[in-house]
This record gives sequence, structure tokens and C-alpha cells, in this order.
Amino acid sequence: MGDYLKAIWELSGESTASTKEIADRLSISSASVTSMLGRLRERGLVDYERYHGASLTEAGREEALRLLRRHRLIETFLLEHLGYSWQEVHEEAERLEHAVSDTFTERLAEFLGRPEHDPHGNPIPAADGTLEPDDSFPLPAALTAQRVRITRVGHEDAPTLAFLEERRLMPGRVLAVKEVRALDGVVIVEDADGESHALGESLARSVFVQGLA
Repeated sequence: MGDYLKAIWELSGESTASTKEIADRLSISSASVTSMLGRLRERGLVDYERYHGASLTEAGREEALRLLRRHRLIETFLLEHLGYSWQEVHEEAERLEHAVSDTFTERLAEFLGRPEHDPHGNPIPAADGTLEPDDSFPLPAALTAQRVRITRVGHEDAPTLAFLEERRLMPGRVLAVKEVRALDGVVIVEDADGESHALGESLARSVFVQGLA
């Protein structure tokens, strides 16, 4: 159930997520999603109406953020202290998050120095469930010739993260936007070393940036 709540939060935020979006996110059938959404509705965790998508209730939102906090802290621990790469931490954290308690989560946060972001740049919810404002935007929304800094990466699959790491297109990296092609959605950027990188539309949309003066 926790995986569904996190998926709905990440897909919709304060809006709704369709059955297909959730199914694609979790790599399961739409029929399975429909069944689980009915169960989550019975528990008061989602508002769900067939063909209109699902949104989190206040209780569902609190649970989703609690799990996201745990997941992102575990990712940070794996990267900083156990030698995992940033493309490995997501799957390992998925397994571990269901096996630890809230007490462990808070002790882990203290041990790590209460980090604000996970290895992919995503904000870590505070213990009270609050999230810092996020003014980042997808790379294709940048303007040609604009300088931007990568703040977070939305993709979680290992091959994509390995591709970005190989090119050092990671949170903190400053880029110059050379071209945003309307025809096919490709975005061409140049890094501080003068190297150019062409990112397809799907990949570019998963890279979030902030504009620089």
C-alpha cells in the first residue's frame, strides 16, 4: 500500500493520478491498480472514482510523506556510508523502507545530520511532514541561452542514472541551454567544460533545474 501512496504523491502532488499512470509507475496491471485503489479508499487514504483518477486524502498524504522521508534518508545513508552508487540506492531503499521503524528513521536522520535532499536532489520531508518549497522546473521549460543549475533528477531507473552520471549531469551541475527543439523535444546543453549533451524529450523532462542570474 505504501508504494501506491508514494506513487500517487509523486505523480500528482495535490492533484490526481490516473490508473494508467500509477500502473506504468509501478509496472503492474491497471486491474491490480483499480483493486488496490478501492482498498485504499476504504481505509480513508485516497479519494478515488473510476475513470477520474485518485488523489490522496490528508491521512494518505501524511502516510506518503512519512514513507518518502524514510526512503530518501535510507538512500542517503546507502550512498554516503555503504558505498552504493546513486543508481543503486533506489531499489535497495525500496526493500529496506518496509523493514524499519519510525524510531529508526529519526535516529538515521540524526546520524546523517538531518539532510535536506536525497542523492537525486529530491527534498526530504521533515519529521512533521512539511516539505520545503520547490521552484525548480523541467529542463525543456528553460530558455535558449539561459544558464541553469540541476537541482534534482526524476528518473529512478539505473540505466538512465548511469547515463547521467557518466556525463556528470547531476544535481549541482551548471549548464548553458543551447537549444530547445520544438520539433522533437530534444534539449541541447553545454556544461562548464564546454561539452555538449543532447537529451531526448523524456530524459530532459526528468531533469529539473533552477535558472541562474
